[in-house]
Amino acid sequence: MTNISSLNSTLHYEIVKHIVEKGYAPKVKELVDLLRISEEDTITALKNLQEYHGVVLHPKSHEVWVIHPFSLAPTNFLVSSASGEWWGNCAWCSLGVAALLNQDVTIRTTIGANGHQVSIHIRDGKIVEPDYYIHFPIPMQNAWDNVIYTCSTMLLFENEHQIDTWCRRHNIPKGDVQPIQQIWEFSKTWYGNHLNPDWTKWTAEEAAQIFEKFGLVSETWKIPVSDTRF
Repeated sequence: MTNISSLNSTLHYEIVKHIVEKGYAPKVKELVDLLRISEEDTITALKNLQEYHGVVLHPKSHEVWVIHPFSLAPTNFLVSSASGEWWGNCAWCSLGVAALLNQDVTIRTTIGANGHQVSIHIRDGKIVEPDYYIHFPIPMQNAWDNVIYTCSTMLLFENEHQIDTWCRRHNIPKGDVQPIQQIWEFSKTWYGNHLNPDWTKWTAEEAAQIFEKFGLVSETWKIPVSDTRF
C-alpha cells in the first residue's frame, strides 16, 4: 500500500474505534496524539480520507461530521445498547452500527421521518421485529453526489403503501424497497470490515458483487464497475 492508503486505514480505524468506545469522534488535536504526526499532516490525512469517501468533514472545519455508518450529529436514527448510544445516518447505517457493535441494541426512529416512532430490537444477532421495509430512493451511482441527503432519505416504513404515499407527498421518486431483514444480513457483510486496522473501501466491482449476493439487483443498485472505490 502507498503511504496515503496506509494512513487512510489507520485514521479510519482510530476514528471508528473512538466512536464505538466513547460515542463521539476524536477532535483533530486528539487525532494528532493518536497518529503521532503533526496537526498539518493530520488535517491533510483527514482531507485525503474524505477524498477517498471514507469520512465527511464539517464544511467549515476539519472535524468529523460523518464516518459511515456513524453520524456525529443528531439524526432520525438512535442506536442504543447497554454500553452507550450512537446516531446512524439512515436505516441502512443504523443496521451497520448494530453489526459493528455486535451486541444487543435498540434502534429508535420514526416512520418516514414524519410518522410515529418505532423501535427495532436486535437480540442475539436477530431482528425481533422483521416486518418493516427500507426505502432506497437514490441510485447508488449517485449516492456520493450529496451523501448527507442520500442517507437522510433511506428511511423505515411499515409497508409499501406508506412508501408510495410518502413519495407523492414529498415529490421524491420511488426507488428500491427491501425488507429490513434482508438489509440486516447485507449490512453485516457491508460494514463487517469497518473496525479493522487494515480497512479499505470496497471497489466498485466488489460492491456490485456484494449487492448481487444479497439480491440487491434493481436499477437502484447498479454502479459502474471501475477502479474507483464505493
